[in-house]
Amino acid sequence: MELDSIPVFVKVAQLGSFTKASKALSMPNTTVSAKVAQLERHLGVTLIQRTTRKLNLTDAGRSYLDRCVRALNELQAAESELQEATSEIQGSLKITASVDVGQSLLAMIVDRYLKLYPKMEVNLVLTNRIVDLIGENVDLALRAGRMKDSSLIAKRLMNVRMSLWASKAFLKKQSPKDFKDLANFKCVRFTPFHGIDVEFTNGKSKQSAIFKNSSVQADDFGTVKALTELGNGIAIIPDYMCENDASENKLVKVLPEWSLESENFAVVYPAQQFVSPKVRAFIEVAEDFFKRC
Repeated sequence: MELDSIPVFVKVAQLGSFTKASKALSMPNTTVSAKVAQLERHLGVTLIQRTTRKLNLTDAGRSYLDRCVRALNELQAAESELQEATSEIQGSLKITASVDVGQSLLAMIVDRYLKLYPKMEVNLVLTNRIVDLIGENVDLALRAGRMKDSSLIAKRLMNVRMSLWASKAFLKKQSPKDFKDLANFKCVRFTPFHGIDVEFTNGKSKQSAIFKNSSVQADDFGTVKALTELGNGIAIIPDYMCENDASENKLVKVLPEWSLESENFAVVYPAQQFVSPKVRAFIEVAEDFFKRC
């Protein structure tokens, strides 16, 4: 029996697609199909019913899947124990984050991680889309906001506060006197805020604003910040990205008593019985990094 066909079957069953499994495993679609067929021939049962629209596990397939997942978890636990016994963390770690987080916070955390564990290799996937951690074989993500996927575990690292920022040069020409005055000013818009009410608070009351008076928008905060520094208008930017610029008088907080509600910033990973030493080590490095900030 070729055991390498079992994790292929598990991935197909979990993702409900041969195509998605082939991408997640970096394996040709024909190879994925062949391995599942080979496993079915060996077992003498049909595990997956294939139709033109979707895949369905048979009763035998569901029962076999449960046992396979437990067996693979045990193998992962055994590997983790061996790594811990040798006290040496090595291998590869795949991490995803938004572009701006990757270029700022994540870069510094990874730098510390690699200095502590030089035999590790880190693969960063920087994108502003929400990556399917299980489907794309990603170990960890750094994300802000509420977590909607119940199959993931989130460990809070810090609270992220977003405020209104503008360049010193821009504010010399014009500056809003109060919150309602914002509508009269040009803004640099973060694309996900397009056409929606953005709610601000001063700790006592709340106000909503729609930023319409914009000549430019971008889908990552790093670009929004760069355009703001060049005097293109007022923008909503996470405070942690602007602290150095504020100290150098490049950016100034506008209406500083007003900000968006703070959101949790967390390291997120798939729920599993055993967390590998390399993942646990990265979480510890990230937690220590934010304690020092």
